[in-house]
Amino acid sequence: MTPLTFLIAAGYASVTATARVLERRAPPGIPSYVLDYAPLVYLHSADQYMPSDIGAQVANTQPEVNFEVVAGAPNPLTLDNLDQLNALGGKNVYLTSKVDITTNPAWLNGARPDSTGKISGATPCVVIVNDKGSGNVDAFYMYFWANNWGGEVLGKNLGNHVGDFEHNMIRFENGVPKAIWYSQHGNGQAFKYSTVKKSGLRPLVYVSKGSHALYATTGKHDHTIPNLNLPFGLLVDHTDAGIKWDPLLSTWYYTYDGASSTFTARSEGVPTGWLYFEGRWGDQEYPESDPRQKKFFGVPKYSSGPTGPKDKQLNREKVCPDNGQLCIVRNILVP
Repeated sequence: MTPLTFLIAAGYASVTATARVLERRAPPGIPSYVLDYAPLVYLHSADQYMPSDIGAQVANTQPEVNFEVVAGAPNPLTLDNLDQLNALGGKNVYLTSKVDITTNPAWLNGARPDSTGKISGATPCVVIVNDKGSGNVDAFYMYFWANNWGGEVLGKNLGNHVGDFEHNMIRFENGVPKAIWYSQHGNGQAFKYSTVKKSGLRPLVYVSKGSHALYATTGKHDHTIPNLNLPFGLLVDHTDAGIKWDPLLSTWYYTYDGASSTFTARSEGVPTGWLYFEGRWGDQEYPESDPRQKKFFGVPKYSSGPTGPKDKQLNREKVCPDNGQLCIVRNILVP
């Protein structure tokens, strides 16, 4: 390499590094430590379904109640006016794919991160900060996928659904991270911050193939028994350190007021209406009369899409959501 080539390369690397720092800069109202300790995510190397643009989900679906298109819905439907559906069916509204999902439309595949971990042209992540006062802050890192592949049980594919929200939550005390939550199916796992693997200050998150449950380790994770993951069993998720994704490079930031249940966007032009939407982010579970649907011991091949961030207990008391399961904040790293 000639001296001139070296200087050009070094200058380019410096500019690129500076750009990355600027992309991760906290907007007004968001503590810098929320970014300093933000999770760094690894997607499974063989997953077909990558993180997806939240707005694209609205563009490629239509609101339905009981498999009928909602009359009088905003047209076009956008992230700014999505909450208007609350008066037209509310929790019974399903954002339903406009085309048969078994034809594998391209929008279900999401967007793959580049070599730096950035997803360009899409916003698949939101950071929501709840400042509870007295130095107590919960930071939620919400990740979105257009499609969930449920995996296989005894050779049967079960539990697929359109739309998939998963999240980490880090609990801070006076700017110091104390614990982190990893969402997994109907429950999840909590760990002390000091326990989990990290890249610098940032805790590592491994996303299971297809189902997108979040784990603190790579390998196999059986979740047959709630609150107990084992390296073998009937309902096994698979994680590896495959594709690096830095969610901070393509995210929107919000603060949340627990007393009033209100969201505030921390940058201009960022939509907030969608956060109040009470319905589901995917198709309603197909009836057994639908040729796409099959059940295995009562478990459907295609289940209903998920609710959005508003429904993830953003003002929770414990690190874990209150779901009837014992909240264990683990101090050893387990599957």
